[in-house]
Amino acid sequence: MKTTEIDQNPERISTEVTLRSGQRACLRPLTRADSAILGAYFLGLSDATKSVYGPHPFDRATADQLCAELDSAATLRMLATVEQNAQERIVAYFIVLFGVDGATRTRYEDRAIALDQATDCTLAPSVADDHQNSGLGSLMMDHLVGVLRRCGYLRMVLMGGVMAENERAIHFYRKYDFENVGSFLTRSNNYDMIAAL
Repeated sequence: MKTTEIDQNPERISTEVTLRSGQRACLRPLTRADSAILGAYFLGLSDATKSVYGPHPFDRATADQLCAELDSAATLRMLATVEQNAQERIVAYFIVLFGVDGATRTRYEDRAIALDQATDCTLAPSVADDHQNSGLGSLMMDHLVGVLRRCGYLRMVLMGGVMAENERAIHFYRKYDFENVGSFLTRSNNYDMIAAL
């Protein structure tokens, strides 16, 4: 499957799953019509969750901009949604950049690890506070790995790495065979991690 087909055919990478609680969730790509529920998701994240996830600001204006400029051929934004009070609610938001940004590529090259823009991608996952430890992250990741393989991607790196103190996230990534390839400093110590898909 080509990434250029995602926005025209989102159903090709959409599916439904059942959470441990028995609740049904739809896994699907972000659409241009999702700005209101994406904004609500951003505003509903706790400060603790926001502190370990920072690819962009968490406000309604950013949600509006992301939906207006949607280009899933370059950046796939996968959602998990549930029905709550007769409305659709986002409970997880996973970003996949097709390719690798310059700063990440430089860090890996400094470690003699060559990254390929055509077959490597970059991940930034997040789950709503009230759905963390529900199994949702694993369901999202399992589905996403299958999608990425169908699109021809072979490896995945973490966007901005993972904070060394974020033991829960590191445990999650190791479950998917991510390997720690080195550390770097920002406001805290971070690990770069990579996995074969």
